[in-house]
Amino acid sequence: MIQWTNRLNAAFGFSFLWLICLIYFTQGFRSFVWTAISYQLKDNLHLSPSASQFVFSVAFFPWSIKPLYGILSDCIPIKGSKRISYLVIATVLSLVPWFILGLSSTLRNSTWHLMVILTVQNLGSAMADVVVDAMIAEAVRYDKAKFAGDLQSLSWSSMAVGGICGSLLGGIALSSLQIDAIFLLFSVLPCIQLLSCFSVKENSVNSEVLVEDSIAKDLHTNGSSSTVDEDSSFTKKSHSSTRKRKKGKKNTKNRAVNTSKSKILEKGDSLATKWFHSLKKAIYDLCRAFRQPMILRPMSWFFLAHITVPNLSTVLFYYETEVLKLEASFLGTVRVVGWLGLMLGTFVYNRHLKHMTLRRILMYAHVALAFLNLLQIAVVSRKNIAFGVPDRVMVLFGSALVDGINQFKFMPFLILSGQLCPPGIEGTLFALFMSINNLGTTIGSFVGAGLASILNIDSGSFDNLLLGIVIHALCNFIPIAFLFLIPKEATGASA
Repeated sequence: MIQWTNRLNAAFGFSFLWLICLIYFTQGFRSFVWTAISYQLKDNLHLSPSASQFVFSVAFFPWSIKPLYGILSDCIPIKGSKRISYLVIATVLSLVPWFILGLSSTLRNSTWHLMVILTVQNLGSAMADVVVDAMIAEAVRYDKAKFAGDLQSLSWSSMAVGGICGSLLGGIALSSLQIDAIFLLFSVLPCIQLLSCFSVKENSVNSEVLVEDSIAKDLHTNGSSSTVDEDSSFTKKSHSSTRKRKKGKKNTKNRAVNTSKSKILEKGDSLATKWFHSLKKAIYDLCRAFRQPMILRPMSWFFLAHITVPNLSTVLFYYETEVLKLEASFLGTVRVVGWLGLMLGTFVYNRHLKHMTLRRILMYAHVALAFLNLLQIAVVSRKNIAFGVPDRVMVLFGSALVDGINQFKFMPFLILSGQLCPPGIEGTLFALFMSINNLGTTIGSFVGAGLASILNIDSGSFDNLLLGIVIHALCNFIPIAFLFLIPKEATGASA
């Protein structure tokens, strides 16, 4: 088990806490640079809303395969390290793309190159997210879960602070800096994260290999001494020439060396075999647990809830910037309000809804999301202007409400996931649950891009956007028909 050094107040080392906060802060602060990506696709590459949403959907796909990173880090250590080595790799993968985009205008202005680079960047970010979750789980287990709540609160608070700061500063940066400078400026955080990785140490998991090496050396030494004994005996018993005796001694030593080499090869083979069986067992246990109806059914509902509701966020971004003429700094403020709405949603959920059945919570959430589309319908049809309500107020108010109500869906997902995870594979199975959620979001974005393409919603052509919002509103009622997949007696209170 990994032991973290420099422990503070007999709990966690300052370097460990700093690394945890930094990684989660960076995850939240990503809104700083992804706002610039949205403008890069729209203004510099002149992509249509559906094409931009396609790029985002592909780029965020690595978040849908998070269990793979967890299984690899659990089963295949790199140079004796199961966490820090993978965290270093993940940080490099999330750092280098921003350097490339900041320094190369050719790659930055190519749609396919940009999509590939952003996919690699998300691969690094998703891997770092999985590894740091595993580090927290191990640290909590090491300290007998005394600080489990504190660590989770610390991580979520760091991400929320990063999201608020990134949203505020991202809009301001777009008003005063070039996009390439924004990419390079953001790369400072992954650089600090990379340096911080080396301040946290973990015990090597190769102690068994070192023991085997010492055994091999003993075998080699014993082989040599036995050779000497054999040769001395041979000298006593034989009157052969000196050359013949040396030749026999040399051959015997060669056999001892070959024996030692074969032991080392067998050790390498056994290590590879051990990794293979470890991977095989982890995947088998994961699949066996996920096939259980009590896990498969609710996770199927959350997946269906995403793919049956088309995501039109990119289309609305185009509409807000081109038709409503909302500047980047204001859109950053909108995202901040969204974060505040998310926090408010968490507070309301914990205060008033956690004892309600999950079926009822999720039904109310989808009905509320459907009716909130009325705000977007009012903005697109310009009815709000007729009643004297500014566009900015409608967008701000709508963002806070939508993010708050979406939290009413996400909190049951988190709680139910925690209740369903069997002991022994909690981390990997929870990563699988999050991946299902992320994959559903990605497919929902593809569906939204397809809907925008079918309705011919394009930059400067939003005649059918109203119809698209109406379809989106009606689709919110589809998941309600599948609520029978959620356990009937399950409530929002964590077990």
